[in-house]
Amino acid sequence: MGYISLPSLDRFVGDESSDWTSAFTLLDTMETYFDSRIDLLQRNWNKHADKLKHKAESAFNDVLKKHRPTPEALSENFEREVVRFRRRVSSRMTSLSIAWKSAKIVRTREKLSFFFGVMSVFFSALIFGLAPEWIHVAYTLQAAVLLPWRAYSYKRRMWHYFLFDLCYYVNILNFIYIWVFPQSAFLFVACYCLSHGSVASAVITWRNSLVFHDLDKVISIFVHMYPPYVFTVMRHFYPNAEERFPALKEVPHLQPWRALLLSSIIYLVWQLLYWKFVYVDRKMKIESGQRATSLTFLLNSKRGLIGRMLAATKPQNRAPYFMIGQFVYAVLTDVPPVFLLYDSPRWSGAFLILIFAVSVWNGGAYYIEVFGRKFERELEALRKELAEANSRSERGSPTASAPASPMLEPIVDSATPSPVLLAQYDGITPDIALLVTPATPVNDKMS
Repeated sequence: MGYISLPSLDRFVGDESSDWTSAFTLLDTMETYFDSRIDLLQRNWNKHADKLKHKAESAFNDVLKKHRPTPEALSENFEREVVRFRRRVSSRMTSLSIAWKSAKIVRTREKLSFFFGVMSVFFSALIFGLAPEWIHVAYTLQAAVLLPWRAYSYKRRMWHYFLFDLCYYVNILNFIYIWVFPQSAFLFVACYCLSHGSVASAVITWRNSLVFHDLDKVISIFVHMYPPYVFTVMRHFYPNAEERFPALKEVPHLQPWRALLLSSIIYLVWQLLYWKFVYVDRKMKIESGQRATSLTFLLNSKRGLIGRMLAATKPQNRAPYFMIGQFVYAVLTDVPPVFLLYDSPRWSGAFLILIFAVSVWNGGAYYIEVFGRKFERELEALRKELAEANSRSERGSPTASAPASPMLEPIVDSATPSPVLLAQYDGITPDIALLVTPATPVNDKMS
């Protein structure tokens, strides 16, 4: 295979006039990644088609060697092989078409998720600056779309027992307070403490990631980030909040131990209901592995400290220990909002920035480590595919002298890189020379 000239490295050097385009780098990388998957499907088809071609030619040669038929019999046998080959090609094309359509649907859904996630962050910041009194409305409207979708998707994957976790319970209580009982000081204190406590800190403990193209991760960030955001705005930045939420008049300052007691009571109500429904009424389904819960998730995750501690205990003690640990965790995470955040808008803002920064960091780690490694594996698979096709083409066809069938002419040697693929990868990295010319030596500085 001949050398293919690399583009000048000057094109990879940014200038001031093109700095604004860096905002689209992530989206372009995502587009490139999913387009590469489609191209890999096409190349897999070319590889199998090439094998079918050789099998058909081998069968044709076997007929010539063994039977030495008359021209009429030869033509009949050849036509039979061609029909059989056509059926195989048709089957492969159908499979490829289904896979391509499925990948296209996935790409469209991920683009919509990316758009919604970015616009949600933008409008949340915009509303905070222009009209903070509309934050709770934005919270409600987004929840009306995202939570039903979460329920539908989890039910379809048999994960719907996760919907009984504390975060969803707190979100429902928040809506009850905002739209039904805004005058209830008891409910306000409980919602404020739990939203800033267990729900917000779950971003850290459960490693929630801000990954815009993944709707499931976007919803998780919404469920854990928006409740403390709404109640921080309500407490510190909502103009004349007492008129809309009369409970604020009764709670100018939190009484620490009373606030902890109220939030603990609300928490224990949820925990008892959760215990009854999940670990008593649905015990058999969970133990048989038909349903997943937070406990089974932690037990299956051997990397976390909590999972390792629970795995070391007796099976009959795991659920009680887990729920006792949950209660202790809930009380401890309520301490900062009670003693620090309620009376300080600055500390409240810093707390939200910290939680959001953790989710952004986790999202960046996902794109670089998880998403990037998947992309790297796809490129490596494509390079191996090109090397195999190149090796086959160098060996040559064993029936080069046999008459070619018009049916076989459209089969293209997969060693030739797709112009679409080259156009997609052009300008991303000089290392793409390894993809285009697998056997070509490349300068060590560029590898």
